[in-house]
Amino acid sequence: MTRRPHTLGVAVIGTGKMGADHVRRIQEVTSGARVTAVVDVDAERAKAVAARVDGCTAYTDPAAAMAAADVDAVIVASPGPAHEAALLAAFEHDVPVLCEKPLTPDAASALRVLEAEQKLGHRRVQVGFMRRYDAEYMKLKSLLRTGQLGRPLMLHNRHRNVASPPGWTSEMLINDSVTHEMDVTRWLLGHEITAVTALAPTPSGNAPDGIRDPQFVVFETDGGAIVDVEIFVNCGFGYQVQAEVVCERGTARVGDGHAMVTNAAGRWGGIIAQDYIERFADAYDREVQAWVDATRHGEATGPSAWDGYAVAAVCEAAVRALEEGGRVAVDLVDRPALYA
Repeated sequence: MTRRPHTLGVAVIGTGKMGADHVRRIQEVTSGARVTAVVDVDAERAKAVAARVDGCTAYTDPAAAMAAADVDAVIVASPGPAHEAALLAAFEHDVPVLCEKPLTPDAASALRVLEAEQKLGHRRVQVGFMRRYDAEYMKLKSLLRTGQLGRPLMLHNRHRNVASPPGWTSEMLINDSVTHEMDVTRWLLGHEITAVTALAPTPSGNAPDGIRDPQFVVFETDGGAIVDVEIFVNCGFGYQVQAEVVCERGTARVGDGHAMVTNAAGRWGGIIAQDYIERFADAYDREVQAWVDATRHGEATGPSAWDGYAVAAVCEAAVRALEEGGRVAVDLVDRPALYA
């Protein structure tokens, strides 16, 4: 039986940058929910976060938090390798989950999650592809849905970060960054990605030793579109995400970031966001509110476990393309009826 509490009790698993921001968001921005538990393998960090929220309990075991009487739903914001265990535990307790991307780090484990959710007979997972909730991307999706520009032919994407975090690898540019463009491509165009080619120029002098940055990734889709992604995680000047769709009868572009332009002292310009939390703050707010609203009504909306699995499969093909060179086909199972 689906629980429909007046106020949703949420456990946040993982209290790093993303998890802590979700705790703040639920307590300060989101309506209809409150944080009743936080979970982290670092017990002291979990206690420190819980101490800032009235009625919040700290745990080190996700399953223990899910079993608590005051927990109705879960946000998984722990590192990707820990997601599968947390998701399977959530299925055992039959609680709704908002899982930050990736669903899991590889297609095999994502498929296991997909199969486990199918056994429940209903959706429990919403994957945190927050760009679907960004105002500009939502407008672009609405425009494409009208068909007034004709069939999408190409999609150009640019994804730039100030600097890569310590410990990043060439593969992480794909698995942790281009993964968003993979989902955006599938969502905006309504196509599955069927093949990937990954190219890399001589690395930027700003890239840490051993990292192939920038990269240029090309997708082919089952709808006949071609998509390219420039990923540049050490651009040095700001965080930029831009997309332009080229259609039969026109084009549409988002992400220019020119909401306000100033003119002063002989110069004109604006502000460039410095990280994803700043750039997509409103999108995260909408995403979490949509998840809370759906959960309180016993529903599941937004990106599904199928979307998480499909992106994991594309990531694997893209990493192979980067390592081996050439074009690599994407291997997907047939889409189950639950996600039709």
